[in-house]
Amino acid sequence: MTDEELRFVNEKYDALEASVHAYNNNADFEKMRRSFEYARDKHMHQRRKDGFPYITHPLAVAQIVADMRLDSESIMAALLHDCIEDTNATHEEIAKLASPAVAELVEGVTKLTRVQYISKEEEQMENLRKMLMAMSKDIRVILVKIADRLHNMRTMDYQTEEKQKQKSLETMEIYAPIAHRLGMQKVKWELEDRSLRYLDPVGYKDIDDKLEANRAEREGFMKHIQSQIEERLQEIGVEYSAVYGRIKHTYSIYRKMYTQGRTLEEIYDLFAFRVIVKSIPDCYNVLGVMHDLYKPVLGRFKDYIGTPKPNMYQSLHTTVIGDEGIPFEVQIRTEEMHQIAEYGIAAHWKYKQNGQGGGSEKTYEWVRKLLENQESSDAEEFIHNLKVDMFGDEVFVFTPSGDVVNLPAGATPIDFAYSIHSAVGNAMISCKVNGRIVTFDYTLKNGDIVEVVTTKGAHGPSRDWMKIAKSSEARNKIRQWFKKERREENIARGKVSFDSELKRAGLTLSELTAWENLPAALKKMSYSTIDDMYAAIGYGGLSTLKAVNRIKDEMMREKRSQQAVQKSAELDEQAKTAAVQPVPGKQHSENGVIVAGLDNCLVKFAKCCAPVPGDPIVGFITRGYGVSVHRADCPNVHCDSKNPEEAARWVKVTWGKDTHENYQTTLDIISKDRDGLVLDISSMLSSAKVRVLTFSSRGMPDGFAITSVGMEVNGAEQLSTLMKKLKGISGVMDVKRPTG
Repeated sequence: MTDEELRFVNEKYDALEASVHAYNNNADFEKMRRSFEYARDKHMHQRRKDGFPYITHPLAVAQIVADMRLDSESIMAALLHDCIEDTNATHEEIAKLASPAVAELVEGVTKLTRVQYISKEEEQMENLRKMLMAMSKDIRVILVKIADRLHNMRTMDYQTEEKQKQKSLETMEIYAPIAHRLGMQKVKWELEDRSLRYLDPVGYKDIDDKLEANRAEREGFMKHIQSQIEERLQEIGVEYSAVYGRIKHTYSIYRKMYTQGRTLEEIYDLFAFRVIVKSIPDCYNVLGVMHDLYKPVLGRFKDYIGTPKPNMYQSLHTTVIGDEGIPFEVQIRTEEMHQIAEYGIAAHWKYKQNGQGGGSEKTYEWVRKLLENQESSDAEEFIHNLKVDMFGDEVFVFTPSGDVVNLPAGATPIDFAYSIHSAVGNAMISCKVNGRIVTFDYTLKNGDIVEVVTTKGAHGPSRDWMKIAKSSEARNKIRQWFKKERREENIARGKVSFDSELKRAGLTLSELTAWENLPAALKKMSYSTIDDMYAAIGYGGLSTLKAVNRIKDEMMREKRSQQAVQKSAELDEQAKTAAVQPVPGKQHSENGVIVAGLDNCLVKFAKCCAPVPGDPIVGFITRGYGVSVHRADCPNVHCDSKNPEEAARWVKVTWGKDTHENYQTTLDIISKDRDGLVLDISSMLSSAKVRVLTFSSRGMPDGFAITSVGMEVNGAEQLSTLMKKLKGISGVMDVKRPTG
């Protein structure tokens, strides 16, 4: 880092400190500075893709966290959030430097870098699972993570196109919905707009250009409406903090245009105006004024003050039509409601002052409740449940006493009962909705008043309830009841199900129980006895298919191990028989290929690499199918030739003089996905007079396409010429011969 860059970085920190001073003079500024200096030194030799020192990123994240007006521990966590992942810093060092709480926050945000994953998708799911599980313990983890993602999206121009699309899709599917669920509308809108810019740059630019073309006209309309509202409020003496208009954010316009097939002019609520007042009575007073001043649109009024959203959002919404015949929305709220609407959960965080008190998270019991239900599930199931419970549409119903309960869309009385308490669900015998008895599979609707009828003598839940319940909370509680109360029944059910699946897999129960390694296999699955496994299957804690597959894999692995010695001996014998000396004057080619030491043997060409005359080749003696000819660069050659058991079966082969006119091979064409691509490729092949055997093309999510062509050629020279011509087609990035 140069001296000039160091001065720039220190100035950024001073600005951050000033931002925190403006709202929290009791912050621990000494520890904050120590945290900054520690992070600066750890990242000293690292740079971002934009060329700036890496420390500018943690500083920017900390500034976003400060804009949310969070406590000093959150600021320190933001400054240190990449230290454990990207430097040699440790959890213990950070705990000693700042505090154990800060170290836990950093750990919660840090990705799992030391675990080996099967796929990128699994890694992302496990990272998200870890982050959200930490969120259930301390909500500030997700706030720092969202700030981190927001700054990354602001600087996404410096990433590759593939990375831009990958991160934008992840932001749109995961982080924007979380921001919405936490009530952080301002952050949500920015995340969505920045993601759309990379996911559909053409659509984004189209909307941006249309808005820019009529900007002056739209701004004139907004100023006119704003002045009308302000004049009327001044006339009747209502004290207000602010009146302002805004145009709907880009992604919201995009969604309506493309999902509903509308033009920009047909969007009903393109404009929205906010009126910020001092008290709740003023909100309702202003609502009457708006309906007097403009013509209200029937069915477009929502009272989120009387019935707040679960994320605590409160406001009055009404759609009206002005003098010009243009509809617009008016949102009326108090200053406190406005802070919650903009920053959501962050607006309610109580700062730790002089070591007294801390962040009150009682209001966010839904976060803890949701996530605690997922602790025993695997990553894939966790994400599925998360999308249903957290990101899906919701339904809001009432208890008989008037409390609001929010459930996933499609929820039933079973979900409602278990959301109250597991004891209520277990003792439920019937349910009333709006005073009438309904079946347990009844789909609850917004505004329903739900009453659960219970009795001490209830037999408990039915297994069918697992299929009816929509929320993971209800299913988990039902599962736990069966696990605890019905062990013998679970064992019997599990045994029948397991035996049936075992037969389908070609095994028998007697064969399995006679297997001497069964206890070891069960232990690997975390079960002490086979009855424990049956019980898990019976109450739904383990799928039958997964159990059978795991045990079958263990049995097959042992069987393969026992056959290894015998197989090795057989192959050695075959190799000795095949390795005879060539007979002078008796070498003939089969399919244009001469096999050293063998005459008149069956020769076939390997499909994995499809060799043609002119390619360097090698042969492999198969069992009963002659010699298989591979290209010398085929990955299968390198893998098998290193295996001592297979090495002796590789033989020398060469092309003879009597090669045929046609050999089958395949080409993979990687290109940008565009209209007319297939036609251009077909025309080129036709003009080259190549006989095409197979032709397939598929588009990829990243905007590219892979076209696979099976054809007949007379040799490597003709194939090379074809590949050069294909590379000359517009949009074609590469042409490859498949191997392996």
